[in-house]
Amino acid sequence: MPAFSYTVDAEPEQTDEHQLTPDQILTSAGLDTSTHYLVEIKGAVKESFEGKGGIELHMHDHMVFVSVFTGPTPVS
Repeated sequence: MPAFSYTVDAEPEQTDEHQLTPDQILTSAGLDTSTHYLVEIKGAVKESFEGKGGIELHMHDHMVFVSVFTGPTPVS
């Protein structure tokens, strides 16, 4: 199977899977799915997967994702 290259927070990732969930993508990038959700960047369009961590995404080369932290922010 071909490997698909993609990025999460500008860090390179790779998979042989044709479909992954946002939660699987976050986990493989070392992020906690209880405090993060995934957003796909497609040019100027941002698609949020907040609350949709279990849906399957069709993977292809050069997908770009960013994570969004939802946990508490420390106050200084």
